Amino acid sequence: MKYTVITGASSGIGYETALAFASREKNLIIVARRKEKLEELKSEIMQMNSNLDVIIRTTDLSVTDNVYKLYESLQEFQIETWINNAGFGNFASIADQKLDKIEEMLHLNIEALTLLSSLYVRDYTNVEGSQLINVSSGGGYTLISDAITYCATKFYVSSFTEGLAHELSEQGAKMKAKVLAPAATETEFAKRSMDVEDFDYNGAIAKYHTAKEMAGFMLDLYDSNQVLGIVDGITYEFELKDPIFNYAARFKR
Repeated sequence: MKYTVITGASSGIGYETALAFASREKNLIIVARRKEKLEELKSEIMQMNSNLDVIIRTTDLSVTDNVYKLYESLQEFQIETWINNAGFGNFASIADQKLDKIEEMLHLNIEALTLLSSLYVRDYTNVEGSQLINVSSGGGYTLISDAITYCATKFYVSSFTEGLAHELSEQGAKMKAKVLAPAATETEFAKRSMDVEDFDYNGAIAKYHTAKEMAGFMLDLYDSNQVLGIVDGITYEFELKDPIFNYAARFKR
């Protein structure tokens, strides 16, 4: 049996992506901090298709030890696709941002994603059909005022994943590395970013996608041979593209 791993699956894009992959009859390993939300997701998937296997892993990936423990706990499973979706944002000027929150964001958005990507690549580089999809942001290609630190974490995700895609291609690897870059999406992201109890996207944001729409774009990227799936920040159209960042191949002797 083969599995798709999705981190940050308790809500938003991760939750809807799990449902989208379940519609493709993919067995799932869903990962997040909130067990009750994962149980709710599993129940919904079982109603769709009771023949699927859905494994729950409850953990906080902003803690480094938990990252290694998660990956170690999945050694018995054959992982076809790994989707690093877990992450959160922050809206505040650099002078005013809460450093304890920033520290947690750096651990989750950058460290956990890098470690999990690296571990998966080590084990599955030459496995036919394997895919690593890292979720970045439009803010991983454009700096946004009062979100500079968040954008910097997503620039890292974008450049790391694009660079990995180049590296895998140069090696003739069977694995594909891809990056999804959403624009504004109706999820819990805004509430966490602004540290508020509630946020209504209607009226507050001129254009946005639903998490279900974004999960559809995730499938489009999964099905494609392109590295980047990005939402245009002006038109809000989804585009599949080659890598954007410049890449200099090292000369070999």
